[in-house]
Amino acid sequence: MARIGFLGLGVMGFPMAGHLQAAGHDVTVYNRTAAKAELWVAQHGGALAQTPAMAAKGADFVMACVGNDDDLRGVCLGDAGAFGGMAAGTVFVDHTTVSAQVTRDLHGVAAQAGISFVDAPISGGQAGAENGALSVMCGGEAEAYARAAPVIDVYAKICKRLGESGAGQLTKMCNQIAIAGLVQGLAESLHFAQKAGLDGAAVVEVISQGAAGSWQMANRYETMLADQFDHGFAVDWMRKDLGIVLDAANETGASLPVTALVDQFYKDVQRMGGGRWDTSSLIKRLSALD
Repeated sequence: MARIGFLGLGVMGFPMAGHLQAAGHDVTVYNRTAAKAELWVAQHGGALAQTPAMAAKGADFVMACVGNDDDLRGVCLGDAGAFGGMAAGTVFVDHTTVSAQVTRDLHGVAAQAGISFVDAPISGGQAGAENGALSVMCGGEAEAYARAAPVIDVYAKICKRLGESGAGQLTKMCNQIAIAGLVQGLAESLHFAQKAGLDGAAVVEVISQGAAGSWQMANRYETMLADQFDHGFAVDWMRKDLGIVLDAANETGASLPVTALVDQFYKDVQRMGGGRWDTSSLIKRLSALD
């Protein structure tokens, strides 16, 4: 079993760290809000650290699941950062969705200290984290990935290396591009069914068995029809991710017209006060246009 430092105990990190502890690993947690770390220790055991560096000291692996580029830099760098507490030869695994550029920058800083850095963003939402069924897309050196994969597998349904540093983050961008279009299409389909006087649930029962079927349809249609948006991945976070996607598209020359349009639709949802609603709330925007 490994000694693991886990940084960030949000809706994803909290259960992920719990799976590691339950699997027999020796987990020390850090969270910016100490009360959340105290709650985790009360529920799962393990240890609590006051800084990322303290959580990383003596660890074989350090896993991070924080908010954005600045949050990731904050837990990695500086006197209290994780890199300062990690010994040469250890592996840092970043589960945060961030830009490929900050990933490559931190990969370079880590390499200078003899630390391996694997970018490993996740998909599957809160339910996936709680059930240990996340999709994990990874970038970094093959040797570092091979060492980290058995640890990641504790909470993963699939874990795959896609290439060198940044490849995991670029793959997560592909994931968010696909989701944006799917959710908007589902929202329009259900909205149309309602306006046409059809039973939305009956419509989904039929069309989900054909080419229109998707994870989003299977897992979100009921709450969308019930006007319930208090679960899943928040609009604020989706807009953060789509901002990263669109910046990368400008750099690579990729054309993403649907993604850019759906990003603006999510901006409308924020203006409606729905920043913390989950991403399926696009249907609420359509209803508001009636």
